[in-house]
Amino acid sequence: MITVEAHGDLAVLRIDHGKVNALDLELCEAISRTVSSLVADGLIITGAGQAFSAGVDLRRVVEGGANYVADFLPALSKAFLAVFDCPRPVIAAVGGAAIAGGCVIAAAADYRIMSAGRIGLTELLVGVPFPVAALEIIRHAVGHHAQRLINTGAVLDAEAARSVGLVDEVVGPDDLLDRALTRATALSRIPPAAFALTKRQLHRPARTRIEAARGVDDPKVTALWQSPKALSNIADYLETLRQSRVQHSGGRWIRRAD
Repeated sequence: MITVEAHGDLAVLRIDHGKVNALDLELCEAISRTVSSLVADGLIITGAGQAFSAGVDLRRVVEGGANYVADFLPALSKAFLAVFDCPRPVIAAVGGAAIAGGCVIAAAADYRIMSAGRIGLTELLVGVPFPVAALEIIRHAVGHHAQRLINTGAVLDAEAARSVGLVDEVVGPDDLLDRALTRATALSRIPPAAFALTKRQLHRPARTRIEAARGVDDPKVTALWQSPKALSNIADYLETLRQSRVQHSGGRWIRRAD
């Protein structure tokens, strides 16, 4: 589910969960547990295969219904905050799709490097709102661009993502991990106490908003995710995706590779 590779005093956390590293309850718990317990001077988070993370496993949401949502959304927020609050340098190495929750995981890092795929926030297109932690992490990462990215559900390539601050650096696929290790090494040379304090100072506005609003807003978010209308919208969205991967050619249906 998550593999950890030591690179000297750094650790590479590789999300390896199904075809597209979709976020379900078990993966969220694994992210929180791994990030919180790992001893390393700096962390690189990346994805196995062709995706960083394609976001929430919506099929699990539909299949599990309201009871699953009640367990899943707190675990999702906890995973986001485990990355965001980590006192050590965290680099996101995005080598493929980072969609919705996958985008938030990347945005929670201190520095984001991207080599391939697309990145964006599609929650409202699915018909569900953002947990407070997710919304504030995105606001912290991209500032005034947050509203447009959230409301449009735009999915960006690497250069477009860099233009709005969602990505800090674009590299070739062969250079992604090396560049992430180089950046993590540079940040890890900063005295740890100084880095951790500065990080808390930079994150304080977002963290203050999260703590002020989550008790009020997150129950509303959960209720909306649990509603029959939302679950129906999610099921419809999944069917639309399925249909989009199928095209008619030469009088027969074929499934597209993408």
